[in-house]
Amino acid sequence: MKKKIFLLVTLCFTLITTPLVSVVSAEETFDVPAKAALAIDASSGKVLYAKNTTSPMGVASITKIITIYMTLDAIKKGKLTWDDKVKMSDYAYNLTQNPEASNIAVMNKDEAFTVRDLFNAAMIQSANSAAITLAEKIGGSEPKFVNLMKTQLAYWGITDAKLVNASGLNNSVLGENIYPGSSSTDENELSAQDVAIIAQHLIADFPEVLDTTKKATEPFDADGASKQTLATYNYMLPGLPAARSGVDGLKTGTTDLAGACFVATTVQNGFRIITVVLNADNANTDDLARFTATGELMNYVYGTWQSHTFAAKGIKMDSEDAPTKLTVVDGQRNQVNVVPEKDFSAVIPMKSTGITTAIKFNKKQNDKVTAAIAKNQKLVKVTFHIQDKLGYLPGFDGENLHLIASSAVSRSNSVKVMWNHFVEFVNDKL
Repeated sequence: MKKKIFLLVTLCFTLITTPLVSVVSAEETFDVPAKAALAIDASSGKVLYAKNTTSPMGVASITKIITIYMTLDAIKKGKLTWDDKVKMSDYAYNLTQNPEASNIAVMNKDEAFTVRDLFNAAMIQSANSAAITLAEKIGGSEPKFVNLMKTQLAYWGITDAKLVNASGLNNSVLGENIYPGSSSTDENELSAQDVAIIAQHLIADFPEVLDTTKKATEPFDADGASKQTLATYNYMLPGLPAARSGVDGLKTGTTDLAGACFVATTVQNGFRIITVVLNADNANTDDLARFTATGELMNYVYGTWQSHTFAAKGIKMDSEDAPTKLTVVDGQRNQVNVVPEKDFSAVIPMKSTGITTAIKFNKKQNDKVTAAIAKNQKLVKVTFHIQDKLGYLPGFDGENLHLIASSAVSRSNSVKVMWNHFVEFVNDKL
């Protein structure tokens, strides 16, 4: 077994950044004004802030990020296309006439809408009938789609979720169209950690979703009877009351049970984060409460964490334990240089707090590799991990990159290979 080399680095440097608005300075006393809150690095799953993250609670229309994930997955697998037209069921159409449910205005019961329009309506205007129509198209019925949702969450390791529909509405609004075995007042429940896991997968697997969620308005049914303009509930987008530069998603949610919720994402200071705020304080009297809480959380994260570059593509890593060359066995040359395959940055604390990082190399300087070796072949695995009390989301444990061969090394002719092996045998055994 190859011996692993560990480099432990105590973080003791500070990078001065300029956040978009004032930074919360009292790190140890910072508390998001909400029942639950979480912030993660979108790339690595590193937890950057946590408050009551594992207790399931109402999430309302945040549910739709699961429905949208599965819609994008169905399109990717060829089961659905953006231009497919789908007619609403009586259930979904009747819901558009219910003022208790956020929706689109549908003028013609028999009109069919494109998957693209339904997708935009569900994500931008939180249209519940659009989400239900997509669910019925993909699953055959909403209850069958809910079963697919549960299977997807279980695949991601989420086992504490309560799902009863594809929209996030309380069952009391749905009449007889509720999930078998659920009560008339049941509602979807997820933990803040669950929401972060789902959002991370959505952005990582389908980054194009941000092209939709960053829009404050969008035309709907442009050539049809239900022509209208969709308007977002995400007031942190440009031009809206709680606007913040860098925010480009994701989804709000509101019910009596859930309160005011928001899962957001933004890029600032060179790295993307995902934030979750569930049941924001004072939402009954302040329409912007969830956005204010989210902004404070973003300020805290960007005032506490920074992105640090550990490797540059093609340039030796700045670590005395990083291998720069390996010994080649059976090659026409006896050494090969190795360099990082890409630029590599990771999120680390700004201040020295006793937190340590670990960089592991699964090969050391001059370890042996066997020819033939192709140029850019991955030869050394490098793992970066932060050790602190916040940890990572379940299923995440740091970040990886590889050191690759800077040039190809051909295999020697068979006679020379046989002779080399004979000499090695003699040296080892005799």
